[in-house]
Amino acid sequence: MLTPGQRKALLEIADASIREGLERGRPLVPSAAEWEPPLSEPGASFVTLKIGGMLRGCIGSLEAYRPLVEDVARNAFAAAFEDPRFPPLSPAEYPSLRISVSVLTPREPLPFTDEADLLSRLRPGEDGLVIEQDGRRATFLPAVWEELPEPEQFLAHLKMKAGIYGPLDGSRGRAWRYSTESFGDDG
Repeated sequence: MLTPGQRKALLEIADASIREGLERGRPLVPSAAEWEPPLSEPGASFVTLKIGGMLRGCIGSLEAYRPLVEDVARNAFAAAFEDPRFPPLSPAEYPSLRISVSVLTPREPLPFTDEADLLSRLRPGEDGLVIEQDGRRATFLPAVWEELPEPEQFLAHLKMKAGIYGPLDGSRGRAWRYSTESFGDDG
């Protein structure tokens, strides 16, 4: 669990990285040495951007491979300027931007035999889910349960996102669950 001060710092880093992108065309590069753990330790995060309640960008890391402060800064920049679903953020959009950060727990394998088995193992409202099959992979953060509350809907949309059009098969596919600590103003 992050302290309120750590949460505030990560939101400020995300915002500063987006401003750096608007002003200089590059992400903020914070020095992990200037921060206390857990912000200086490897961490995985997603940064979600919304304008007027609508998604404007969302990019993240599933694995903790760089200090959390660096991960948040890089993902905030990428969500604003490199999400392939949207054009780069414009200066005119910035004042309306709402930023949220999700810090991920390590993924844990979620073995399954078939799609019905996987559905029975899901914890709606709690699980972030990664699925992979036939070289295709996608994830949904736990927050997606708010829009897709039924496990069948959640999994069907995640399969579409991954480009998996047949049934999931535990002999060919894999799944992992994780949870997040999410905060910010993503209204």
